[in-house]
Formats: sequence, structure tokens, C-alpha cells
Amino acid sequence: MDKQTMIDHLNADLAGELGAIIQYLTYAAKANGPFRPQLVQFFMAEVPDEQLHAQFLANKIVALGGEPVTQPRAVPAAHTNREMLEAVLAAERQANKDYTRRAEEAGQYGDKGLQVQLENMVLDESGHAEETERILRDWPL
Repeated sequence: MDKQTMIDHLNADLAGELGAIIQYLTYAAKANGPFRPQLVQFFMAEVPDEQLHAQFLANKIVALGGEPVTQPRAVPAAHTNREMLEAVLAAERQANKDYTRRAEEAGQYGDKGLQVQLENMVLDESGHAEETERILRDWPL
């Protein structure tokens, strides 16, 4: 694992976090129906975690000598509360996979601090996914 590849992969993760911030903000605005207050609260509560992840990644990219991306990953279109929750779940599962892979790469690269931080981010994303799964468990079709 060379430095430029590490920077490129971290930038892909940063684009994902920027997209997640937009996704949560947009979905909070679009939530409707009797569970709107709870969904707005749920979506907005995730934004600070995603912002912290994005800031960490941007700082690490700069520390490695790279330039942080400013283009977010595309946000999936979702029109119903269920579609939004399913899109969030898919994004959290993807982030979990990405950070698990990235932590392994950081270990190969020899940056133990980065590896540990990415493992902590896996823990965050796993918690987000589990909470979304619980909401969807009895959500009406």
C-alpha cells in the first residue's frame, strides 16, 4: 500500500461522508407522515457523526500530503420514508465495508493511529446500520 493509493482511498471515503451528510439533511427535509418528527430527529442525529468522520478524513488526507475531495458521492433518490431508510441502511453497510477494508490497508501502510481511528468509524457505522435495521424491522410496506 503506497501513500498515493491510501490518499485516493481516503478521498473516496470522504466523498462518501460528504454524500451521507447531504443524504441525512435531505431525507430529514423529505420525511412525511405520522412518524415525521421521529424520522427527522433520527436523520439529523446522524449528521454530527458523519461531519466528524469527514473532518477526520480531510485532515488525514492533508497530513499525508493530499488534497481532500469536495465532490460528494451521489445521494440515492428516495421518495418514501421506507425508501429513505433503506437507502440509509445500504449506505451505512457500504461505509462499514469500506472502513473495514481501509483499516486493513492502514495496517499494511503502517499507520496504526489511522487503523485504530478507522476501526472506531466501523463501530460508529455498525451502530448506525443496526439502529436503521431496527426501525425498518416493523416498518409498514
